[in-house]
Amino acid sequence: MKRIVILVQARMGSTRLPGKILKPILGKTLLERFLERVSICELASEVAVITSTSPEDERLEDLCRISGYTCFRGSQHDLLDRHYKAAKQLQADAILKIPSDVPLIDPKIIDRGIKVFLDSQPIDFVSNLHPATYPDGNDVEIMSLDALERAWREASKPYEREHTTPYFWNTEGIFQIANFTMDDKGTNLSMSHRWTIDYQEDYEFIKNVYEELYPKNSCFTLEDILDLLDAKPEIMQINAKYAGVNWYRHHLDDLSTISSNQTKIIDE
Repeated sequence: MKRIVILVQARMGSTRLPGKILKPILGKTLLERFLERVSICELASEVAVITSTSPEDERLEDLCRISGYTCFRGSQHDLLDRHYKAAKQLQADAILKIPSDVPLIDPKIIDRGIKVFLDSQPIDFVSNLHPATYPDGNDVEIMSLDALERAWREASKPYEREHTTPYFWNTEGIFQIANFTMDDKGTNLSMSHRWTIDYQEDYEFIKNVYEELYPKNSCFTLEDILDLLDAKPEIMQINAKYAGVNWYRHHLDDLSTISSNQTKIIDE
């Protein structure tokens, strides 16, 4: 794999917190702060934003142009189509899918996911979500272009098209997939820590973390955030009531468990 492109899915039309990715964080938008962090990764060839053709998302295209990032615009609701066509246009050998609403993601985790993907070849798909062990908001999903194209051709259920990757990990016997976890000690912070943004409280939490850590170290890590929350637990309480809330809860009847012989678990 020579060219791994990070595709950042972004849109203005959030129903729970409209315009969330343009909210201010220390003089810049949340999206700009997020792109700063993702761009620190060492193993990706390019970072690009993929948004929709909706008129309201023209603001994101303008921001990308000013900030120097490629912006691809595609289907508003078929995210699988948007990812595939962007990957083809950007001539990617593999893509790393990441949402724009995780501005605290640790770039080292992204690089680790890419390394697992490269070291595990031949493999179709690598993530840290099945099972999830990192704090919510450190989601990494990597897939080869060939595998993405197959999912694009074959996935037919609405939630498979909308959420891009369910066809990979919910279809038995088609793809070779692997998952990496926080460590080999069974640590699991996915349900107790929420570092993503869907609600006003999430924004206040993220804003507090940036204000505490960014002025001292613009490349603050997952460990830095955990140390901060240990020292100031009141920050963690800002959005604690939403811990464990994610889109999966709406599709429990649709999703099945990945078979044990299809998934390789990789511990650090």
